[in-house]
Amino acid sequence: MSVAGPSRPPTQVTAPSTSGDSESIVPPRVGPDVAVLRELGKQALVEALNEVQGTKTLVLDSALAGPLGLVTDVASLKHHGVDKMFWLEPGPLNVSTRNVVWLCRPKRAHMRIIAEQVRAAPGLVYTVLLVPRVTELCRRVLEDEGVVGDITLAEFKLELIPIENDVLSLELDDVARDIFLRGDDTPIYYSALALGTLQRAFGSIPRVLAKGDAAQKLAALLNRHKPDVPPSEHIDSLIIIDRAVDWVTPMCTQLTYEGMLDEFIGIHHAHMEVDPKLLDPNASAGKKRKHHLSSADRLFGDLRDLNFAVVGSRLSKLARRLETDYGGAKNLKSVTQMRDFVGKLGGLKSEQESLRLHTSLAEQLMPLTQTDEFNKTLEAQQNLVAGFDPAAQLVIIEDLLAQEASMPAVLRSAVLMSLTAGGIRPKPLEAFKRDFLQTYGYHHLPLLVSLQELGLLVRAPSPAQPPLSVRKSLRLVVDDVDDANPKDISYAYSGYAPASIRLVQAASQRSGLSGDKADVVRMEGRRPITGFRGLEDAVAALPGASSDSGPVGRHAAGTTLVFFLGGCTYAEISALRFMSSQGGRQFMVATTGMVNGTTLLKSFGDADPVPLEQQR
Repeated sequence: MSVAGPSRPPTQVTAPSTSGDSESIVPPRVGPDVAVLRELGKQALVEALNEVQGTKTLVLDSALAGPLGLVTDVASLKHHGVDKMFWLEPGPLNVSTRNVVWLCRPKRAHMRIIAEQVRAAPGLVYTVLLVPRVTELCRRVLEDEGVVGDITLAEFKLELIPIENDVLSLELDDVARDIFLRGDDTPIYYSALALGTLQRAFGSIPRVLAKGDAAQKLAALLNRHKPDVPPSEHIDSLIIIDRAVDWVTPMCTQLTYEGMLDEFIGIHHAHMEVDPKLLDPNASAGKKRKHHLSSADRLFGDLRDLNFAVVGSRLSKLARRLETDYGGAKNLKSVTQMRDFVGKLGGLKSEQESLRLHTSLAEQLMPLTQTDEFNKTLEAQQNLVAGFDPAAQLVIIEDLLAQEASMPAVLRSAVLMSLTAGGIRPKPLEAFKRDFLQTYGYHHLPLLVSLQELGLLVRAPSPAQPPLSVRKSLRLVVDDVDDANPKDISYAYSGYAPASIRLVQAASQRSGLSGDKADVVRMEGRRPITGFRGLEDAVAALPGASSDSGPVGRHAAGTTLVFFLGGCTYAEISALRFMSSQGGRQFMVATTGMVNGTTLLKSFGDADPVPLEQQR
């Protein structure tokens, strides 16, 4: 990380090497078997559909397509009477069934479209399944439209969906915008319902810590509506962190393999769009196909949490092994040897297909990491989080803007400067805003206004203490990071440790905060959750209130569920997996959804000044 001066280059993401190796950060299965939550979601949908007798037409909210695909498939829907499917959009329906079922989020705009479609096709049987609950506002809109008597309103409680065995997500869109910009606490209520369902499935969680004003609201809701069930045998503690506690982390570029895929290619609901030839060499070129990213692909499970700079060595190692395995066919001398080799061919073919996919994806990412824009952006980011010469970093940001670099890269860097330096001096800030709008378009003006309201792009001196003023006490900047053999969570950002994850380390009393190298290597963490004892000042310096309720965790090797209210990044998940891989306490992740700096900025730009409760 560049901290000594402008002449010293920052740690850069280079093309993946073809030599050397690194150890995998894939932890063993932690906590309860969360696949039961997927089954609960699938069963809830089946029961809701079966309530509608006979064949039916399903009209689907496009925002639910991704989450729904994680719990069921089209074949299952057809098995339960779905004849045809349409997207929920304005215009009359062309249906051939007596039953029509809408499946959508409880939004006012959706209710108006549904009302128009009901009036256009009278005499049918209408059911609206609202996810995750029926709201009084939706009922009132249907009343105002004069169709509430023609429609059966019901709920489909799609809550926490297992993305992996250690990751659960509500897959809600724009939660950070709704809570922190619009002041709408509905996602907090949905989160409380979902965590309540989780506790009824796996047992109550006795210890709850929260950091952030929104996180504290969620903790209070959980405390008031604690399910009357025995304590969980697996999860002994819950740490809730809201996104406003740490805006810095999502503004930094993720440097893990999965994080890079999310940043530069895009991952949506655990899927990404790829060239069909990467999945099947015999496929014809054409529209991209969705590919599910999961640890069922063993190679992806091995690569996803590694720093991208060392991904090439892992791919090269597998390529050499497969070449050796296939070459071994020449040396087969007996029927038994041939039978054993044939038995291995299926696994070898699967590994070969996975290798082809991930080698191609890595090749798409490599040129991006070698561009001047990427390396200048990374240099500015790393120097900003280290607190080194903000004025020099502003020059880099202004140069990127003048060169018409990608809008998100420029704006994320400017927001990062504002957060880490306590704001930007008035004159340079106004000049930046003017040039930004002239370069990228005046339609981004609402976005700049939103960022100011959120305190993310403000004049210096900022009334709020810079979040990274705690960089020393929480050891947010780490020098001499070994990306190939990491000893600290900061490997995920090549020298920056996310404040959100340092909070989890502090709460679980894991080492890695003091800076003592022996302490970092040991990473003992073999104590129960004890809270923020000894780091109260550092925790208090971060935005938002904190709370702690319940007894100390029962044992050192328990499991902590970390809930991100407002979204988390893939690199944060990788950092938590690294902590789990060190032994002792294990960590699971739950979140309202996956985010990165670009998706956050997009949501803030789309924000409507009308309060959400009037929009839905």
